Amino acid sequence: MIGRSHVYVCLFLLAATSILCQTAGEKQQQIQSHLRQAQQQLQSNRPDLAMNEFRAILVIDPGNLDAQGNLGVLEYFQGQYAKAAPDLRSVLSMNPNLWKLQALLGMSEKRIGDNSKAQADLEKAFPQLQEQKLRVQAGLELIEVDYALNDLGKAAEVVNVLRQLEPTNVDVLYTAHRIYSELSDETTLSLAMSAPNSARMYQLMAHELARQAKDEAAIADYREALKIDPQRADIHFELAEMLNTQSSAAARAEAEKEYKAALAGNPFDEKSECRLGDIAVRHSDQKSALAYYSRALEMQPNDPDANLGMAKILMAMNEPKKAEPYLERAVQLEPFSAAAHYRLGVLYRELGRSDDAHRELAEFEKYKKMKSRLSEIYQQMRLAPGKQDEPDSEIPQ
Repeated sequence: MIGRSHVYVCLFLLAATSILCQTAGEKQQQIQSHLRQAQQQLQSNRPDLAMNEFRAILVIDPGNLDAQGNLGVLEYFQGQYAKAAPDLRSVLSMNPNLWKLQALLGMSEKRIGDNSKAQADLEKAFPQLQEQKLRVQAGLELIEVDYALNDLGKAAEVVNVLRQLEPTNVDVLYTAHRIYSELSDETTLSLAMSAPNSARMYQLMAHELARQAKDEAAIADYREALKIDPQRADIHFELAEMLNTQSSAAARAEAEKEYKAALAGNPFDEKSECRLGDIAVRHSDQKSALAYYSRALEMQPNDPDANLGMAKILMAMNEPKKAEPYLERAVQLEPFSAAAHYRLGVLYRELGRSDDAHRELAEFEKYKKMKSRLSEIYQQMRLAPGKQDEPDSEIPQ
C-alpha cells in the first residue's frame, strides 16, 4: 500500500496539472481559503476534514478538477472506493494523462467489484507509471484482476515485467509462481484433451515426473515419446539430461548416444555440444573435449557452462593463462556458480595471485553452502534439484 503521508505531501501537486479555469473575485477568494484549510488539515493528518474543504470548493465551483481529483485521491485512501471512482473518472475524462489517478481509479473499481473497468484502467496506467513502488502495486492489482477474469496470459505478461523491476520482491515471486503454476495446469489439461497419446504429452509427463524426482518413470516416458516421434531433437536432449544424472555406466553411455542423436537432429544444439565436451573430459579425451567446447562457444559465447568447460580442459592441458579469460567470463555470466569460483580460485593460486585466490575460494564456500541449503529446501518441497553447476564430487580437492 502506498504510504499515506507521502500521498498527503504530494496531493497538491495535482493543482499543477489540470486547472482549466478559475473564478474571479470573491468566489476565487473562497476557493483559496478552502484550499489553505484543506492543506492545513492534511498537515494535521485530518484527511476527513480536508475532504470537507474540497467538497466545499465543488459547491462553489462544480467544475474544479483540482478539488475533485484531490477529493478522489483522499476518498481512495480512506477506503471510500465507491465515492472515489466517479470523482477520479470525472477528472480523467477531462485530462486522461494523469496516470497516477488512472491507477487509483482502477484499484477503486477492483475493490467495488467492477473488474472489467478495473482491468481496462490498470492496463492503461501500468506501463506509464514512473514511480516504481506505485507501478509494482498497480501491477500486482492488475494481475489479481486478470486472474479473476481468467485471463492468465495477460497476468503472465504483467508478472514478467514485475520480475524485471523487483526480482527479489517476495510478493512478486509468489504471484509469479501462482500464475505460472496455473498456466502450467491449464496447458497440461488442454494438451491432454487434444493430444493424449502424442509425443509432446509423454514429454510433458516426463517433465512433471522429473520435477518430482521420479527419474525412472520420467526416463520411461521420454522413451515412449521417442517411439512416437523419434525425430524430436529436443526430446533426445532431455532424455540425455536425465540419463546423464544417473550413476550407472550404462545410463551414462546411453546419455552420450542421446546427445549425439540430439545434435544430429539439430546441428545448432549448442547445449549438446557442451555436454559431449563434459563426457569427453570424463573419458580423459582432451582433444575431443576441446573440439566440443570450441564449437559450443562458436554458437553461444555467453554460455557459462561452455566457458567453464573450456577453462577446465585448458587447465588440464597446463594452459592456465589461456583458461583465465574463460573462467572469469563464466563467473561473470553465472556469479552464483560454486564450481566456477572454485576453479578460478585454483587458477589464481597457480598464477601467484594470492588475494584473488582467497576471494574466489571464499565465494566458493559461500555458494556451496547456499547450494546445499537450496537442495534441502527442494527436497522438503518434494522437488528434484535442477541441473547443478558441477557436482561437488567433481571439484578437484
